[in-house]
Amino acid sequence: MFREEDIQQMEKKGISLKEVEKQLSYFRQGFPFLQLDKPAIINDGVVKPDENAIQEAITLYEKSMSQFHVCKFVPASGAASRMFKDLYAFAEEDPGLGSATLFKQYPSVQDFADRIKDFAFYNDLKSACQKKQTNIDNVKDVKYLQQIIQLLLGKDGLDYGFLPKGLLAFHRYTEEVRTSFEEHLAEGALYAKNQDGTVYIHFTVTPDHLPLFQALFEKVGANYEKKYNVTYKIEYSIQAPSTDTIAVDEQNEPFREKDGRLVFRPAGHGALLHNLDRINSPLIFIKNIDNIVPDSLKTETVKYKKLIAGILLQKVSSIHAFLKRIELQENEAQLIDEITHFYKVEFHLDLKKEQQNITHLRKLLNRPVRICGMVKNLGEPGGGPYWALNAKLNSLLQIVESSQVNLRDAGQKQIFNSSTHFNPVDLVCFVNNFKGEKFNLVDFSDPETGFISVKSKDGRPLKAMELPGLWNGAMSDWNTLFVEVPLITFNPVKSVNDLLRKEHLTR
Repeated sequence: MFREEDIQQMEKKGISLKEVEKQLSYFRQGFPFLQLDKPAIINDGVVKPDENAIQEAITLYEKSMSQFHVCKFVPASGAASRMFKDLYAFAEEDPGLGSATLFKQYPSVQDFADRIKDFAFYNDLKSACQKKQTNIDNVKDVKYLQQIIQLLLGKDGLDYGFLPKGLLAFHRYTEEVRTSFEEHLAEGALYAKNQDGTVYIHFTVTPDHLPLFQALFEKVGANYEKKYNVTYKIEYSIQAPSTDTIAVDEQNEPFREKDGRLVFRPAGHGALLHNLDRINSPLIFIKNIDNIVPDSLKTETVKYKKLIAGILLQKVSSIHAFLKRIELQENEAQLIDEITHFYKVEFHLDLKKEQQNITHLRKLLNRPVRICGMVKNLGEPGGGPYWALNAKLNSLLQIVESSQVNLRDAGQKQIFNSSTHFNPVDLVCFVNNFKGEKFNLVDFSDPETGFISVKSKDGRPLKAMELPGLWNGAMSDWNTLFVEVPLITFNPVKSVNDLLRKEHLTR
């Protein structure tokens, strides 16, 4: 099946033949569906702390920050082109169809045109239009609007079709315009400032975009350091080529370029587990690049970031105390009772009788810990919190996406659709053991939770494989608890018009 040049191509990417053959077996056999037990709800996997508990957790985090090195991890890879899907399609339409017809067909584009002055990038776009002698006020004329869109997206203008979300203008203030990258600088200073005044933020980026991120920080970093009285330590990492997965055709045979070379594809955000694993900080916040708000709404965001971090430290403190007592060989029967009670009360986990032994409990305790903020489910597409069965039929808390569930099974579909909460990707993790040693995070991932999707290349269908999602199967075997946070802390930008929501407007 594989030629010598194929092996050389794999070696250049750092992928072994054994790994490629394993990937091919997943294409042929498929990944098993995750078996849902029930949705995680308030008091059964999801915690809804009262105001006293909130303040207690926040105080604990603020007092404990001097003890731990804190880092903020922001997945920022990939271009923002999907934000402009409708604009791209509109720009290709025949202008002779007229504005009435096309705006009816593309209502989102009409909204874009009607409120173009409200976008933070408006002044930059206006300047680009002036250079090309295009009147930005002619947005009702299809021909001119198409030119304006092309200047927004193309290399002759702002090049937003190429840039990543982190480098797009998100918010306009009285005297400045901020990208989402800059908003993460501002936000990080408010809850991830270490005792020495340093704010560590790690961005995952693509090779093409890395110089652009570095140039932006060179331009603005000193201003934010002065504004927030901090020193930034910005790190970047690139999704390793060794985490790419082979693509196959409809017969599950390796997909090849026209020149015969194998096709490998990035394996989704689950591949970023290796990037996360390289961070030395024990306490790590994780938040997507596009889920950011202007200063007027940051107070709530900061409050609930500190809340989930405080709850994390409460759990970690108890876990480490139990592990130290086990190591000191304290009364075994008493420890078993206390740890079993701890998991029932603090993690809503009822341990089976056969699990109530010191060997199993030590293994259960000695794992990474994550606290995940969850917002109420308002029908957004995406994952949510569930109790799911592992290979040993133990019910564990997991973040589950629809692609992981057999929705043709009526029972599984009913459980999936009955979720009360939604995953906004709002996590804080503790990745050191009780001796201060870093866990090997890959050891706590479930490789059986990847999934296969259908794509195309050069007009030919191909099948691609994604690794277990970073906050899904990649963290399958972590100590996990979900905490309800307000909807106001979740403000993602999936399409360009999301920037017109009141949460993203600063005036």
